[in-house]
Amino acid sequence: MTTINPDSVCTRQIIGLAIKVHSKLGPGLLEAVYNHCLCWELQNAGLEFAREVPLSVVYENIRLNQGYFADIIVARTVLLELKSIDRILPVHEVQTRTYLRLSGCSIALLMNFNTVMLKEGLRRFIA
Repeated sequence: MTTINPDSVCTRQIIGLAIKVHSKLGPGLLEAVYNHCLCWELQNAGLEFAREVPLSVVYENIRLNQGYFADIIVARTVLLELKSIDRILPVHEVQTRTYLRLSGCSIALLMNFNTVMLKEGLRRFIA
């Protein structure tokens, strides 16, 4: 018997909703537009999510609130880092991995909406 990971079901649904947004809007818009529309789709799908979630850095038992924010966290387990840039660079991947660690989420999706096909701008990271 195969066990289905609920996080993978959730990420498939999130990716499907992101593809829907990208298909309707296309590339070339500001990140904030994709963020707003994706949140609208998440809400309509009945998924629990939070926007602009503060991320603290802890160093030597000192909590530093330096203004880092996760774009969206879905179901308290999937961090979404949205971009609308020419291409994903290694620094964007490192940023997403760091946000994943700071958030305590188990999965992160880095999505660049400024691509012809969203799957070209999609990266998945597991904690």
